[in-house]
Amino acid sequence: MAQHNILGQQGENEACYYLLNRDIHILERNWHGQDCEVDIIADDCGEIVFIEVKTRSSEKELPEYAVDANRMYRLSRAAEEYLMRNNLAKNPFRFDIIALDGMEPPFNLRHIKYAFSLKQKKHFPKY
Repeated sequence: MAQHNILGQQGENEACYYLLNRDIHILERNWHGQDCEVDIIADDCGEIVFIEVKTRSSEKELPEYAVDANRMYRLSRAAEEYLMRNNLAKNPFRFDIIALDGMEPPFNLRHIKYAFSLKQKKHFPKY
């Protein structure tokens, strides 16, 4: 496995540990929709949270800046698919980013809640 993949896996593991210590229940890891993967899907007191985890060993750019408009769009589509497939379309939801910096654990971790939102209604319509 390539070093950047190992670092990414370590970052996702640390992100899960962080969430669990805050009583945020993890529903899925590495969930695959039709055109996008969501790193972590969690339940935070009834609110479904779609979490993008970004881990960087370099200080050149903050990891959260890697979540560009295209990635946000694809995560939005994956969220809609997940909510519809699991009959959760009426649940509130949000998009978070967990950004981790460092060469190895323990990382410097930032949890950015409500990192971006949809231009649509807060709930997807029932089809």
